[in-house]
Amino acid sequence: MSLLGAGDKLGRMSRRATTLTVASLMLVVLVAVTFLLPVPYVTMEPGPTLDTLGETDGKPLIDFGPGVKTYETAGSLALTTVSVTRPDSKLGLAQAFEAWFDGSAAIVPRDLIYPPEQSSAEAEEETRAQMSGSQLTSEVAGLTEAGYDVSSFVEVSSVEADGPADGTLESGDQIVAVDGEPVATPDEAIAAITNRQPGDAVGLDIRRNGATQAVEITTAADPDNEQTPRIGISVGAEYDVPVDVVYNVSRRIGGPSAGTMFALAIYDKLTPGPLTGGASIAGTGEIEADGTVRSIGGIQQKIAAAADDGATIFLVPAGNCEEAVGADVDLDSIQLVRISSLHDAVTSLEALDDDPGATVPACG
Repeated sequence: MSLLGAGDKLGRMSRRATTLTVASLMLVVLVAVTFLLPVPYVTMEPGPTLDTLGETDGKPLIDFGPGVKTYETAGSLALTTVSVTRPDSKLGLAQAFEAWFDGSAAIVPRDLIYPPEQSSAEAEEETRAQMSGSQLTSEVAGLTEAGYDVSSFVEVSSVEADGPADGTLESGDQIVAVDGEPVATPDEAIAAITNRQPGDAVGLDIRRNGATQAVEITTAADPDNEQTPRIGISVGAEYDVPVDVVYNVSRRIGGPSAGTMFALAIYDKLTPGPLTGGASIAGTGEIEADGTVRSIGGIQQKIAAAADDGATIFLVPAGNCEEAVGADVDLDSIQLVRISSLHDAVTSLEALDDDPGATVPACG
């Protein structure tokens, strides 16, 4: 072989090697860029737990106003949380793959958690509002279960401009009665007001600034249903709570799902004898003022967080039971107790305190 021929061959090999090297580098860069690109998902992972019977930053997580008689407790009643990708953060493909192979994590479409039209500030404000609402309903449910008398009333939340009630009702008015019949809940008030034809008058007894007065408003047809009368107001439930309850909860924790554990802690602190029997108990569930427990999101991550924290019993909203049994934990080490109400939770915990082998409603 001539020297020139060898040089041509070496040149071709050099060009091929250069091409392969460049292609490989481009592939590496492409893969790296791809893994760094955000994907339209968020991760849900086990978050911290907080003992509602304990302290945070040197203060009781749940405390009461002066003069309120409380009782000694034992064990723990831990609220559980889920760590979710922040609304102002983007999830990379590499992070998504990592979460995919983590049995205790979940990947969900971003729009399910953070609607596209909602800003980061709005998302955080919403979760804080949900937390505030859960604290109110947990107070009502917990105090009622503990034997306190909690009265409810209907409050006008807003008045539609130029609507039938504009100029007659104001935000903050309490609706005491409709057509002379007492009403105690928004549903009762709405049913009484709509029990007529559009154009009929409705008489309301309202309380404003501590004084009660009677007013009359002519109803109008609902734009969405001409057969339904309306007076152009929105109403909500408010409560006369006889005990001041103080929550020392970090603003980093939001949403409604801590309500059940708040209510249990209130009940436990205001009634004789420890509800837990000294056990480490965790749970979750949105709670209504009447004690009804609603299902929540992230149940598997919350169970995993509780198991990592050493909980032996987990209170599961009935609507979450089917999903709960798929949690990536040893179900022989943590008992999943099914609850539909605060009263269910109390009676099950009392039964397990008396007899750890007691039969209580369970998941699975």
